Amino acid sequence: MSSTSTQSTANQSANEASTQPSNPFVLRYGRRYLRDSTYPLPCDLPELNRQNLRTLLATSVFGKALCSPSIAQRPPRKVLEIACGSGYWSSMCNDYLEALGHSNVSFTGLDIVQLAPDLRMQGVNWRFVQHDLRKGTLPFGDEEFDFIVLKDLSLVVPLGPPSEHLLDECTRVLQTDGVLEVWETDYIIRSLLPHPPLPPGQRSLDPDDERAVLTGTFLISPITPFATAQNQYIQDANGWIQEALDRRKLTPTPCARVAQILLQEPDTLTDVGYRRVAIPLGDPQWDRDGRLDRLPGTRRKSYHQKAKAKAEELNEEQGALRHTALLTVIQMIESLEPVLKEVSGRNQEEWQRWWGWMMEDLLEKKGASSGECLEVGAWWARKV
Repeated sequence: MSSTSTQSTANQSANEASTQPSNPFVLRYGRRYLRDSTYPLPCDLPELNRQNLRTLLATSVFGKALCSPSIAQRPPRKVLEIACGSGYWSSMCNDYLEALGHSNVSFTGLDIVQLAPDLRMQGVNWRFVQHDLRKGTLPFGDEEFDFIVLKDLSLVVPLGPPSEHLLDECTRVLQTDGVLEVWETDYIIRSLLPHPPLPPGQRSLDPDDERAVLTGTFLISPITPFATAQNQYIQDANGWIQEALDRRKLTPTPCARVAQILLQEPDTLTDVGYRRVAIPLGDPQWDRDGRLDRLPGTRRKSYHQKAKAKAEELNEEQGALRHTALLTVIQMIESLEPVLKEVSGRNQEEWQRWWGWMMEDLLEKKGASSGECLEVGAWWARKV
């Protein structure tokens, strides 16, 4: 496509964006949703706060706002965040890059409606572009950006041709040697099975390993052992989420798909890498026992040392991360309430009863302590 035709298409898309209906929302069950959309989550302040918590959670366990290792050699100059929501990630990324000494990075946020504040008031070189991803062509010229992030788009774009077209469009507007980074979170909760860490003397010095130990989380590899969730209420929610998203051709387990999608584009994308992390929602016994192996010193411990290690609590940061992960899972179920009630067949009274039991079990009885975890991941690739 010539640059002239590309610019013409971009202008047309921009004009379409500016003429969208003035009220794209509809109220359902006291919450605000997009009209005529398969997107199952509300677009209101409680949901934006949940999404911000998920972003904060991911950057905390990753230890950074950008995971691609190429950032050290080639920091981005023009960043595009697709489906930016509140723009919280762009704000955090700007702070992260400035802390590394990279200032004057420009950020563009794109979404179907403007929910983000004017980040220029926070000192971010920012602009917002309104665009419906269902309209096709992105409203940008070829190779306009050197970094693009797609964060939590698995509930926005259906599987199949729509997601394939979006990937094609991302590579079109990405510069050669630019980076595409994808952040996702699974909506189905699994239980992490016991897998003791390596003894201290045999551990890798990889920063990702050290970050996992520091935050009380677990790196996920192809051989990481998982089972279905043990908690009955999470099992209920898993089944309803699976059915509700299947009806909308959305995936409840995007973390298992992203790498495969990127690897299927060898002509345009290379240097594919990833980092996946499991954040426990509680404090399973096998993790408490395993803390003994993470204590410095000799491998043989006295009885009193073992008892102290088993009784040792998570530190403040680790406990806060796990509690935040659990809260965002509960909040996600709350945000999905209309579609979950629909597939479960429960009326309002039955739902409220189930909801009360779930809250008591998860928050008061610590019911998610059998390895149930929130799975988050970041994937990256460089444009050829």
